[in-house]
Amino acid sequence: MKPFRFQNFDISQSAEVFRVGTDAVLLGALAEVGHAKQILEVGAGTGIVSLMLAQRNPNANILAVDISSEAVNVSKNNFSDSPFSERLESRLQDFKNFETTEKFDLIISNPPYFEANTSEKDIVARQRLELDFSDLIEKSAQLLSDEGLFTVIIPIDSEKEFTQIGRSHNLFLQRKVIIQGIKTAEPKRVVLGYSSKKSETIVEHFVIEKSPRVYSDAYLELTKDFHLFNKKPL
Repeated sequence: MKPFRFQNFDISQSAEVFRVGTDAVLLGALAEVGHAKQILEVGAGTGIVSLMLAQRNPNANILAVDISSEAVNVSKNNFSDSPFSERLESRLQDFKNFETTEKFDLIISNPPYFEANTSEKDIVARQRLELDFSDLIEKSAQLLSDEGLFTVIIPIDSEKEFTQIGRSHNLFLQRKVIIQGIKTAEPKRVVLGYSSKKSETIVEHFVIEKSPRVYSDAYLELTKDFHLFNKKPL
């Protein structure tokens, strides 16, 4: 499988690991990362999100965990081949059983969000079999620093459920970025940022394409330090 090339790093891919996609790029580019010294990514995958965060914040150390040994192998190789290798680590770990005394300034995830179904495609990465929303939120709340942020990208119709679970663990929605794939379409994704501090939620809207196969000015600006192209979508 061909590597996915960015300006400052390449992403080697595997048929057994969820491939580079727009959701990951949006998460890596939209997450608030400037404050973070210690970052935890839940679900390393190819390592794309961690690599984007490492590029955006040269002061951050990033640990990415994944339950898939193949994902850990792929992300480790991508990390070691990058200019940020000294600040990146990939570890084979079931997040539900992750124990550490360390607290993280940013916990980030593009989590499995489909209910269990009969699809055989990317089962662990796509379906809530090994990690459901409650497990992800509860453990993240335990590991978050006092000023830390917990950021995810999920389907917009899961936002209410996710936020309700968050409140039960004293995590409150600070930022919501509503994602439209194309300007004329209904939004399907949302980037959500949570904190242990109560505050008014900042709501933003983001359009990926202004017309079919033509990126919006906002998307081109957001990804200008990453993508090698500026017209064709992923």
